Amino acid sequence: MERRTIGAAALAVGAVGLGCMPMSWAYSTSRQRGEESLRAVHRALDAGSTLLDTADMYGPFTNELLLGRVLKERRSDAFVSTKVGLLVGDQHIVANGRPGYVRRACDASLRRLQTDVIDLYQLHRADPEIPVEETWGAMAELVRAGKVRALGLCAVGARSSRRPGARLHDATIRQLERVQQVFPVSAVEAELSVWSPEALETLLPWCETRGIGFLAAMPLGNGFLTGTLTPGVGFEADDPRARHPRFTAEMMAANQPIVVGLRRVARRHGEHVTAAQVALAWVLSRGRQVIPVPGAKRERWVAENAAAVDLRLTERDLTEIAELPTAQGSWD
Repeated sequence: MERRTIGAAALAVGAVGLGCMPMSWAYSTSRQRGEESLRAVHRALDAGSTLLDTADMYGPFTNELLLGRVLKERRSDAFVSTKVGLLVGDQHIVANGRPGYVRRACDASLRRLQTDVIDLYQLHRADPEIPVEETWGAMAELVRAGKVRALGLCAVGARSSRRPGARLHDATIRQLERVQQVFPVSAVEAELSVWSPEALETLLPWCETRGIGFLAAMPLGNGFLTGTLTPGVGFEADDPRARHPRFTAEMMAANQPIVVGLRRVARRHGEHVTAAQVALAWVLSRGRQVIPVPGAKRERWVAENAAAVDLRLTERDLTEIAELPTAQGSWD
């Protein structure tokens, strides 16, 4: 697989990563199978999708434990990205950016992952009670201690903290500029897809001019852009899409022209090319520092996603995708 680099340290990873959250957190938990997920991770590494993206809160903890079973055998094949800063309660999630907690959480993640170093350690969300510089400083200490190779900031929750009238990633960029004064940012993880392209406005250009890697979260629109979801079928109660305005039967039906357009592009490239692969190829085309991280828990989808690296979109393809309708239904 094509390789791309993250940050000034030029950490090399496969151009398409693997989001591991669906294996043990949210998204149809009744269909989560540990052994099946293990096979999916192995398949990803075999295909060259070396970046494995997880977090201590997924499960909580069980996602890291699952990956640890693979890393025990294949640590040299993988690039491990995990996150710190969120605690999961019975009915709530809270941020914790206290330096002492960060140090303890890192040690716990290392044990669960069965490794002695984390390749990319991301701040999952800033703690409003703690200056972000203090949290980032504690994370920088972990780099100097040899427990972590590089630091990143996860901005997937940017929508929840946006001020009225502000652009989506204004607050994220302010936060990045603050922590960059403490220790270099190697990567930013944020949502980017055909139906959620807002990162192209300010955040991606900010990263590009500074040589910072961009991990594109939810590049398949939480599964919608695969074309495998049927409007009106519904989701399990614990699936976040069950409460999301873009995943009502009405909005899914209204946004079908986006999937139709992706399928039309796919057909020009061969009968076995899928809408999902076109969506991923579009994300890959946004810049050499962009690494899509689609979530998957089955070998079939992992292999299909990895194969998107070989799909080269033409100018006609890109123009057609740019002219697709804007997605309906607010994320907010």
